[in-house]
Amino acid sequence: MSDRHAFLLDETKLPEAWYNINADMPVKPQPVLHPQTLQPVTPDFLSVLFPMNLIMQEISPDRWIEIPTAVKEIYRLWRPTPMYRALRLEKALGTPAHIYYKYEGASPVGSHKPNTAVAQAYFNKEAGTKALTTETGAGQWGSALAMACNFFDLGLEVYMVNVSYRQKPYRRIAMEMFGAQVFASPTNRTQYGRKVLAETPDTPGSLGIAISEAVEAAATSGGAKKYGIGSVLNHVLLHQTVIGLESIQQMEMAGEYPDMVIGCIGGGSNFAGFVFPFLWKKFTEKKNVRVIAVEPASCPSVTKGRYTFDYGDTAAMAPVVKMHTLGHTYIPPGIHAGGLRYHGMAPSVSALVDHGDIEARAVQQLATFEAAVQFTRAEGIIPAPESAHAIRAAIDEALIRKKEGKKKVIAFNLSGHGHFDMTAYEDYHLGKLKDYEYPAEKVEEAMKHLPKVPA
Repeated sequence: MSDRHAFLLDETKLPEAWYNINADMPVKPQPVLHPQTLQPVTPDFLSVLFPMNLIMQEISPDRWIEIPTAVKEIYRLWRPTPMYRALRLEKALGTPAHIYYKYEGASPVGSHKPNTAVAQAYFNKEAGTKALTTETGAGQWGSALAMACNFFDLGLEVYMVNVSYRQKPYRRIAMEMFGAQVFASPTNRTQYGRKVLAETPDTPGSLGIAISEAVEAAATSGGAKKYGIGSVLNHVLLHQTVIGLESIQQMEMAGEYPDMVIGCIGGGSNFAGFVFPFLWKKFTEKKNVRVIAVEPASCPSVTKGRYTFDYGDTAAMAPVVKMHTLGHTYIPPGIHAGGLRYHGMAPSVSALVDHGDIEARAVQQLATFEAAVQFTRAEGIIPAPESAHAIRAAIDEALIRKKEGKKKVIAFNLSGHGHFDMTAYEDYHLGKLKDYEYPAEKVEEAMKHLPKVPA
């Protein structure tokens, strides 16, 4: 092992297939339920929202799903992404730990999201879809799907959470550059949006509301539009596993293997994409690794939420899944980690947390931004506020190793850059940001509105 900084793969090392954790899950997956009948859904029901080729990926038991040539050709615009050893950060911390990070901000739109956006656009095009609808929080997902739909000549409607629409106008402009239509959610374009605005005209919006609008727009289009989803469901997490599969190769180049892998969690996509291939190695080859998921204390779906069946959206139109949830009625505070403000967590991630394969922790906003600034000044990359949650945990673990005097290998996913997040960083430097601990009593109140799923 040397003090090499960058571990770069050429495009011949791009994975040939996505990894499907369904094949190796140590716990049986729970069924997806119909939002009205609360009975297991049929492919016909899901086909209102998704093309059948993606539905088959969602339920596939196969360990490997081949990546189509057309998808790989677009991936090669930025993949494989680099992995770096954070030598300057290690020195600044004075830690014996070795810290590595996978940099997904190298994609054209600056995050991990195109890994599934390109795949979803391709499979929808193959199925004859003409246009997609979607939601976006921070704008990373909307930007990625806008780029992907442009590449495959698909129309796109984006329902962007109102508070992010106002905080991040450049994300909206980026989406419009690719030809997407972007609307501040809730809108007057959908029945549910009009209902929310009538009840709460000054609402900041939420991912749950934006999902409801995007789902309604697709479901009422008479088949003209399908719904593109940026996180939570299995086919989305599946597409993201190129991150971890590349990372395993890069750790081999480094001559080390991580003792722990870390990612931020909102819906679970960047986290699963990074850690699921390491869990594959753990489940099938007994290669032990700690897996740490980090969320904001203001939206603690895993650390404070209940593991139960809940709707995927605020309007109770999306399918019901078993997941860690704060309740679908959750309206988040206006924190700057817009991509982590979803009320629930991916069912597969939730099941693995419940089974003990994944550790979850929540961190406060100020400590997260402090870590982001420290990382920027050491490594030269400004991280997205979402990604900074993983940085916070990596620094905390490195400082524990400093106290212990032990070398451990820490790897985390830097899921995106923060070039569109300067307002957030300005507010931090001006002392305008505050910590917010989501109250347990609000969680309990939200649990009263869960669907009554039969045992």
